Amino acid sequence: MALLAAMFLAFIIQIVFRYLFNWPIGWTTEVCVIAWLWVVLWTSSFVLKDSEEICFDLISGAVGPKIRRYFKVIGSAGLVALYAISLPASVDYVSFMKVEKTSYMGVRFDYLFVIYIVFAGAIIIRYGWAVWRGLRGDPDDETVDKPSGGAE
Repeated sequence: MALLAAMFLAFIIQIVFRYLFNWPIGWTTEVCVIAWLWVVLWTSSFVLKDSEEICFDLISGAVGPKIRRYFKVIGSAGLVALYAISLPASVDYVSFMKVEKTSYMGVRFDYLFVIYIVFAGAIIIRYGWAVWRGLRGDPDDETVDKPSGGAE
């Protein structure tokens, strides 16, 4: 909530300075971009539930629960593999970005992009857990046993 408030406040300051005083300021744009990046990746990592994620379930909605569970296991395992394979390169890139700073505020890019490493780790854990639950056949996982969209 604080990041959204900071982003909104910076946006309003940008409008006031640009259009009322004819004096555009750049740091407000950086605040908005940084806050948005952190809001999206933080909430995707720790707040968003599986049932709230956007999914295209045209095919999985047309099959039974057992096949849908297989789809979930295969898709989740694929995501775990892709994020796990890309994680070392992502850590290297974020570490390398300590040499760059933002234009106006002078914040190091590695501080800004470290949230991606947190996000990737959370995704690996979340979908690794989904694979485990799908292989066990846990019936209480709503994303495995029924389609996420449509009327009940």
